[in-house]
Amino acid sequence: MANNLYRIYQTTWNCLDWVFPPFCSGCGKAGVRWCDDCEISLGTLPPPVCQRCGLPLRIGEKCPDCAIETFLFTRAASRYSYEGPIKNALHRLKYNNDLGIADVLAMRMSDHLEDLQWRIDLVVPVPLGRERRKERGYNQSAMLAYPLAMKLGLKYSSHILKRIRETGSQVNLTGEERRKNVARAFGANRVAVKGMVVLVVDDIITTGATMQECSRALLDAGASEVYGLSVARTGNRMSAT
Repeated sequence: MANNLYRIYQTTWNCLDWVFPPFCSGCGKAGVRWCDDCEISLGTLPPPVCQRCGLPLRIGEKCPDCAIETFLFTRAASRYSYEGPIKNALHRLKYNNDLGIADVLAMRMSDHLEDLQWRIDLVVPVPLGRERRKERGYNQSAMLAYPLAMKLGLKYSSHILKRIRETGSQVNLTGEERRKNVARAFGANRVAVKGMVVLVVDDIITTGATMQECSRALLDAGASEVYGLSVARTGNRMSAT
C-alpha cells in the first residue's frame, strides 16, 4: 500500500512536470528536475567519513567531533557533500519554493538508506520553528522525509518530534554557538516513540548539533535508538571557531 501511495505521489509530480516543464535545480538544464550531469558530478559523499557522525575526514584522521562530543544518535549519514549542484538545489528547495526537487532527492536518500541497512521503525523530519514555517509555508525536511518513508514503506509522522522553543538561524554560527542555540529546543511524544528506532531526516547536517538535540528529545521520550540522515553534509566541524 505504501509503495502504491508513493507511485501516486510520483505520478502527481510527473503530471505537474508535463503542465509546467521543469528545469534542473542544480544547473538549470531544461526538462528535468535533477539532471544526470549533476548527479554524476557529485556521486555519493566520498570516503573517508566518520562512521558515527558522518563528518568528512582526511585520510588517516580520527574524527575531531566525536573526540569532543558524545553523540546520542547511533549513526548519522548523508548522501552528498554540500557543494556545487546540490548546494544550489537545496537553496532552491529552502528559499525558492522548488518543492519538486524534494521528491527526487528523497528517492536518492532512500537508495542510500537501503545501502546502509539500518533497521528503522519511524521516520520524522527535523521540525521547523513556528515563525520560519509561517514565512516559508512548508518544512523542507518534511518534504524530504515524507516521500522517503512512503517509498520504503516506513511509518512517518511530522507531529511526534516538535520544536518547543524558537531558535535563531544556525547560519554563520560557530560549533559552540550552534550547540547553545539548539540546546533543549525539541520535545517528543512519549507514547508515540517508546521503544522505537527513529530516523530523523534533515536537508543539511553541518556540525550535528541539531541532530544531537533531536536525538536527545527522542531518547528522553523513550526511543530505543535514533539515526540521522540528510541530503548533504558540510565539512564544518563542531570545534571550528
